[in-house]
Amino acid sequence: MNIGPYTFEEYIDRVKAFHGSIAPGMIAGGIMVDIAQNNLPEGELFDVICESGHCLPDAVQLLTPCTIGNGWLKIVSTSRYAMTFYNKYTGDGIRVYLDAKRLGGWPEIRAWFMREKPKHEQDLNAIIDEFKNAGPQVFGTQQIHVKQEFVQGAKKKHGSIILCPSCGEAFSSDLGEVCPGCLGNSPYDRTDKYTA
Repeated sequence: MNIGPYTFEEYIDRVKAFHGSIAPGMIAGGIMVDIAQNNLPEGELFDVICESGHCLPDAVQLLTPCTIGNGWLKIVSTSRYAMTFYNKYTGDGIRVYLDAKRLGGWPEIRAWFMREKPKHEQDLNAIIDEFKNAGPQVFGTQQIHVKQEFVQGAKKKHGSIILCPSCGEAFSSDLGEVCPGCLGNSPYDRTDKYTA
């Protein structure tokens, strides 16, 4: 079994190097990327939406040119273990998901996916072996069309860069006159005073 351009074992090595450890979600994600790419027309320019921020985005970034940084990969959290590859100009594509209804013959995958066992009781090697043997058969696919807001050309242009009158940091003017951080949309409980 191959995952993208790698043998299953080579992919496991790549996962270790990229993700920091072997994770069942990265194995599932790699297979999902492979399924999606095998269902796209050759040479098509695509973007990806991951419906979970856990492991799936790393699998996409490891196996495709789509990254969060270049904007070709988006995370739209629905808490479902799914990803969608779609034509960035038409919005047509394929959604791949781990199908809980297909896990009856795969007890280790099921125990991991459905959180039937605590992580410390899961057998990682058995999960990996089951994914290797199951391959695409535990995944479902759907033909989809993404909302217009995700299609190339529908994206709004960024504003000019201005300095926030409150903190003095640069930000995009299309977000208002004061930066989102100073308006309370910061990820911090508190910050220390600015230092020079």
